Amino acid sequence: MQPVLTHIADITIEVGQPVTVGDTGDGLRRVVPILGGTIRGEISGEICAAGADYQLIRADGFTTLDARYAARLDNGEHLFIVNTGVRFGPIDVMERITRGEPVPPEQVYFRTTPRFETTSAAHAWLSRHIFVASGIRRPDCVQLQVFRVE
Repeated sequence: MQPVLTHIADITIEVGQPVTVGDTGDGLRRVVPILGGTIRGEISGEICAAGADYQLIRADGFTTLDARYAARLDNGEHLFIVNTGVRFGPIDVMERITRGEPVPPEQVYFRTTPRFETTSAAHAWLSRHIFVASGIRRPDCVQLQVFRVE
């Protein structure tokens, strides 16, 4: 059976200035602090200022993402989110993202697979499905559209 995608939420993640570790031999390692944000949709709440995106940027601009952060839902329950993925596009566009400049979203492939952890019985379904997300990187935030794979 062919999978179907169901939109569950839009997430905006406010980010701070990256901490550049440097070229580790595997690429440019950066840590991008997560400062806050919102979740709106089938689940709603606030992104906590508790987490970071651990990025590895290769010389050709191909970027692997490993974001780990917490959220507080409108009902007071909490989520821990692990969101891994990739981002790539033309090298000049990727260099602009690395410098924190705006880029046209249609020029960048940005996909992730968020995983959710919670103690909430009402939201246990989040830990029992596979999710995919499409992202846009803005200079001060990341915007994700999250879909459940049915």
